[in-house]
Amino acid sequence: MSYKKKLIYLASINQHTPPYWQNMADDLSKSVIYHFSYAEIDMDLKLFYSEERNQYHSTLILSQILKNLPNNVEKIVGITHVDIFIPILTFLFGEAQLGGKGAIVSTYRLRNEFYGLPPNNQLLYNRTLKEVLHELGHTLGLVHCQDYECVMHFSTFVEDIDLKKSKFCRVCQEMLKGF
Repeated sequence: MSYKKKLIYLASINQHTPPYWQNMADDLSKSVIYHFSYAEIDMDLKLFYSEERNQYHSTLILSQILKNLPNNVEKIVGITHVDIFIPILTFLFGEAQLGGKGAIVSTYRLRNEFYGLPPNNQLLYNRTLKEVLHELGHTLGLVHCQDYECVMHFSTFVEDIDLKKSKFCRVCQEMLKGF
C-alpha cells in the first residue's frame, strides 16, 4: 500500500502572486509532509472592505476562500495584497482556523515599500513564506511558540518575522507528528 500525501492549495486571490511564488510549494514541502498545488480565486474584495478602517475584514475573506476548497483538498491558504484586519486588532499579516482547513496571508505589510524602504523581492518572498508556514501551522493545530526563531512565534511587527527562521522548532515539529 503506498502512502499518498494530502493536498494543500496555495490560492492567489485576484491573481496576486508575490515574487518567486513558483518556489513556494517546494519550499513549504521542506517543512510539512503535504503536496502543494496552485489555484486562483477571483472574488469581489469590496464586499469585505471597512471604510472606517480602510482595511479588509480577513475572517470574511477567509470564509469566502473556504467556499473554493474542493473535496479532494485538505487545506487552502489564500494570498492577498490588501491590508487585512479583525475587529480586535489593528492589522494582521495573516489569519487561520486553528485546526481547520483555511488560512489567509496578506503581503500588504510584508512589503518594504509599506515602511518607506526600497523594494526587496527576496525579503518579501522570505516574509511571505514564513507567514504562509505560520498560518499553515495553525491549521495543523499549532499555537504560538515561545522560541523567537520558530516560525510559530507570534509576530507583532514585520521585524519579528525577519528574526524567525522559515521552519518549525524541535518542539513544534514533535507536536506536528501528533496531528
